[in-house]
Amino acid sequence: MVTVLDYGAGNVRSVVNAIRSLGRDVRFVERPEDIVQAERLVFPGVGAFGEMMRVLRHRGYVDPLLAYLRSGRPFLGICLGLQALFEGSEEAPGEDGLGFFPGIVRRFRVDRAVPHMGWNGIRARKPSSLLHGLKGDEKLYFVHSYYVDSGDPSVVLTVTDYGVEFVSAVEKGQVAAVQFHPEKSGPAGLKILENFLGGQAAPVLPPVAASQTELARRIIACLDVRANDQGDLVVTKGDQYDVREEGRVRNLGKPVELARRYYEEGADEITFLNITGFRDFPLKDMPMLEVLRRTSEEVFVPLTIGGGIRDYTDKDGTRYDALQVASQYFRSGADKVSIGSDAVAVVEEVLKRGGPTGRSAIETISRVYGSQAVVISIDPRRVYVPSPDAVPHRVIETAFPGPNGERFCWYQCTVKGGREGRDVDAVTLARVCQQLGAGEILLNCIDRDGTNQGFDLELIHAVREAVTIPVIASSGAGCAQHFLDVFTKTRAEAALAAGIFHRRKVGIGEVKAFLKGKVPVRWPLT
Repeated sequence: MVTVLDYGAGNVRSVVNAIRSLGRDVRFVERPEDIVQAERLVFPGVGAFGEMMRVLRHRGYVDPLLAYLRSGRPFLGICLGLQALFEGSEEAPGEDGLGFFPGIVRRFRVDRAVPHMGWNGIRARKPSSLLHGLKGDEKLYFVHSYYVDSGDPSVVLTVTDYGVEFVSAVEKGQVAAVQFHPEKSGPAGLKILENFLGGQAAPVLPPVAASQTELARRIIACLDVRANDQGDLVVTKGDQYDVREEGRVRNLGKPVELARRYYEEGADEITFLNITGFRDFPLKDMPMLEVLRRTSEEVFVPLTIGGGIRDYTDKDGTRYDALQVASQYFRSGADKVSIGSDAVAVVEEVLKRGGPTGRSAIETISRVYGSQAVVISIDPRRVYVPSPDAVPHRVIETAFPGPNGERFCWYQCTVKGGREGRDVDAVTLARVCQQLGAGEILLNCIDRDGTNQGFDLELIHAVREAVTIPVIASSGAGCAQHFLDVFTKTRAEAALAAGIFHRRKVGIGEVKAFLKGKVPVRWPLT
């Protein structure tokens, strides 16, 4: 029996599903005594350090947790579950950690995007049974803005490089913890979990010892999900956001089946964009919740969900705020939520007021679950202007002149599926959303959507140079070369595609095989 310490933050369902997929039963900590009585304890931490420690103290978990750690029984901390073992964090000055190991959790101060998000490697510092069956060149999924600076080198199991060498796993006796998410790291992560659950493998060093690890560029499969004319949830795809063909919603497959296929083909993440929104449904009955639950039982890479992350009132008159909606998505298997049109409204209000309210969906969700949990989906379209000072927006000089020979343009943000333009540009929107607490930008482009002409590199470059958080390039991919272009001609951390994968024009494995050796990618795929 495996006991999971769920303190109420983030996606614990995926950890539970991963453990169950390995044939183990799970029970949850419901009272302090459950920690003391556990045979094998897993502590998946997600969100913010200060909030985590406050909840642990409020529920009376700190002393039982320390007693368990000192007992020498098997323990696995994940992400914040690693950071909690140390004395404190720069994320929450004055908030003590468990102090089981000496050391401080520090913020990344590097010339790279923060959060450190995506697939990176590990370098073993000592033998461990957790590493049994690994070759040493695997990539595992990380998502964090803070890292452990250990005061005791002897407990360091692995290190990883991201502008600085940081501790990615610790181990002392049967107490182990990892900064990466094994439950989101595909077969390699499941192998590490299996080793922990088995507890019988001999300590080993992987045969491959890299001199330095490298963050991979991510390939993300996107599934636009909506109800068809019969009321069934289907994956569809628009051409410049029009999802109908001969009057009917394009049906490209079932969401869970396609997600599983892309996982098996090597997708680094799966993004569901719920383009219907289902805002009339009671929250507990939202159809996308079941899609997430079923997908997380079979797909062990990060899942993002967008659509309906806002305050709303259902058909029964029950009111929900955006944080409640996001919480249900996280509890159902999502790792990140994507906010689209509502982010435009938030930014318009911030610009009008001259500052944030502290109550927006972006702020409230990132405060509880961490910035890495909030993705901003931007839907801009190109607007040509005769000169840089023609509009009060961020204007770029373009290599693709407009219909009247214009050499300048700006990118107007849109809402309502691209049907309505707003008086705010994509660069400004991205900057303000980062300031409000967003951890990633999903950058679409209405002009390129469904065209197979390649990503809008000018747009992507402009936004990526304006922010310090990761940017996902989207819209326009038609071949593997387009992915190489976006990774070599801009600093985008990830690229997303839909139609070319759905229609099997290009496979995810084909894209990665083409990129291998040119840019870092997660390889092999299994």
